[in-house]
Amino acid sequence: MTRSLSHGRLWAAIDRLAARHRLTASGLAKAAGLDPTTFNKSKRVTAAGRPRWPNTESLARVLDATGSSLEAFLALVADGESPARPKRHVPLIGLAQAGRGGFFDDAGFPAGAGWEEVAFPDFKDEHAYALEVSGDSMEPFYREGDIIVVSPAADVRRGDRVVVKTVADEVMVKVLARMTANRVELKSFNPAYDDRVLKPEEILWMARIIWASQ
Repeated sequence: MTRSLSHGRLWAAIDRLAARHRLTASGLAKAAGLDPTTFNKSKRVTAAGRPRWPNTESLARVLDATGSSLEAFLALVADGESPARPKRHVPLIGLAQAGRGGFFDDAGFPAGAGWEEVAFPDFKDEHAYALEVSGDSMEPFYREGDIIVVSPAADVRRGDRVVVKTVADEVMVKVLARMTANRVELKSFNPAYDDRVLKPEEILWMARIIWASQ
């Protein structure tokens, strides 16, 4: 039986989202450009003891800062409601292997041998696949050993976290900062790594990250 959205479950989902990104509630607020106290437990009820709900702008900024979709956040809200939530196995490969060639077709769909499998909540994209993060280039958002799920079928928009494969067989994970007819600007997660600017013809495919297991 589906239960109505409750104050406690919504705040618990925010806490789980923060934990997934190895952040405190305050750290999550700061990452979203909000006042660090926005998600403090003391802010979740009014002085009169009435429940205070997070506003839609705060939620939108948190989803943007963490690269999470609304669907993924609602899954966190519903977590525990139904222990039999649909899951399926998606192909998994290490990010370091992905650039060696032979693991994707020209459209960015998984191909060839060498893929393992990992169980994730069911996604609409039957071609979704997972990459295991290596190195520190994606810190502090993704760390070595984290798994990201990528959807080749999802629309890519400015601000999305994306996996990019170049015609030179380079695979990188960046934030799509800007895309025009003549250039694609990609921002690095870790400021220690350079941002990239590519010509559209240098990119074989680009796919959006829709989930992260951390």
